[in-house]
Amino acid sequence: MAALTRIGLAGLAVMGQNLALNIAEKGFPISVYNRTTSKVDETVERARLEGNLPLYGFHDPASFIQSIQKPRVVIMLVKAGAPVDQTIQTLSAHMEKGDCIIDGGNEWYENTERREKAMNELGLLYLGMGVSGGEEGARHGPSLMPGGSYEAYQRIEDILLKVAAQVPDSGPCVTYIGTGGSGNFVKMVHNGIEYGDMQLIAEAYDVLRSVGKLSNEELHAVFSEWNKGELLSFLIEITADIFSIKDDKGEGHLVDKVLDKTGMKGTGKWTVQQAAELSVAAPTIEASLDSRFISGLKDERVEASKVFGPGILTGGPEVNKAQLIDDVRQALYASKICSYAQGMNILKAKSAEKDWGLNLGELARIWKGGCIIRAIFLDRIKKAYDRNANLANLLVDPEFAKEILDRQAAWRRVVSLAINYGVSTPGMSASLAYFDSYRRDRLPANLVQAQRDYFGAHTYERTDMEGAFHTEWFKIAQKSKI
Repeated sequence: MAALTRIGLAGLAVMGQNLALNIAEKGFPISVYNRTTSKVDETVERARLEGNLPLYGFHDPASFIQSIQKPRVVIMLVKAGAPVDQTIQTLSAHMEKGDCIIDGGNEWYENTERREKAMNELGLLYLGMGVSGGEEGARHGPSLMPGGSYEAYQRIEDILLKVAAQVPDSGPCVTYIGTGGSGNFVKMVHNGIEYGDMQLIAEAYDVLRSVGKLSNEELHAVFSEWNKGELLSFLIEITADIFSIKDDKGEGHLVDKVLDKTGMKGTGKWTVQQAAELSVAAPTIEASLDSRFISGLKDERVEASKVFGPGILTGGPEVNKAQLIDDVRQALYASKICSYAQGMNILKAKSAEKDWGLNLGELARIWKGGCIIRAIFLDRIKKAYDRNANLANLLVDPEFAKEILDRQAAWRRVVSLAINYGVSTPGMSASLAYFDSYRRDRLPANLVQAQRDYFGAHTYERTDMEGAFHTEWFKIAQKSKI
């Protein structure tokens, strides 16, 4: 190759390979590099087979960097943590002032902020870019969340606009998120919301299967039908698909043979930790994380089931299948609104703390395509923030408020039914409790604050006058006991 390429990509695991092929397919010549060189050859071969795409492989970092036009832009897709620092060291040794490195991994946002400062001292630009959509998204159009140096973003905006998922009426699923580690943070919360969504769908499945006794064929039909309405989304679509797939290694459906133990990479845990740091209630996302922890205790659960008997209690009321299916659909939607409200509140609080100026409506827009939580529902969220950019909580947007009120009876029926049958619905229950707490003008928190003042003299405020008050509760109580 004589001419220089437009961009480079280092790190050729599945996501890296697919993103590189996507960039090449959009007409941008790309250089690729991987420490294990067999991956380089594999990617070059794929580029040949997938349409002689303008992708060029390099086995050493120096020739890789030298093959890219100046000022150079290199995306890295390597495992978060130490491997990112090692890759930066390897690449930056051959780079010059004004060149730019973009980390496309699921990185902890403070690591990105540290690296951006370190790169700045070397005269290099740095971006931390969230990439969502899995293998398919990376290859055909992901949702991209770049944060960090705006100058670096401008360098590759033309590429990102073409490589990102394209949604009719709302454009490419990419926007400049903000300074520092905002891109990584937004991707982290996206993943936290994803945890919530997946948990709520699993609970809907559990109630329909365990209480409603729906077969996999019926579940496939129900989820396919739901995917035509307000729940239309990638996760509902793939759930419908999963119920249709037969086991290739035995009888029956594959879903029934999958071990009930959910793995995780850490972004959901980070989201919950950040919510706590920011004092933002995120009970649905927390419930989804706790459910993954409990799922990991498979052996303990098997033993506990021997002590406590089967999980599904008999003797519950007979259920009307059609009514149950409709109720669960409504409960799922209402719970989902609460989960997204919590995610948006985490983003809003962090944006205020870090002065990122996050545009929540724009985030909803770029999540409408390419990413794992893509859903028609996100259009409603975007419109809610278009109506009021300073919305205190998604729940109080007039349209969402009406949707929740219309569905609350069904939602309560589903949670009550599940409780009576001994089927745990931690996500739906947490969402309902969140809604019920948020909509009340007076909570029993007055008693908790009185207790704090009693044992720790923490003082309290009053409803009827200004100021901080302390009462000698113990002394008064002792006197009354004499």
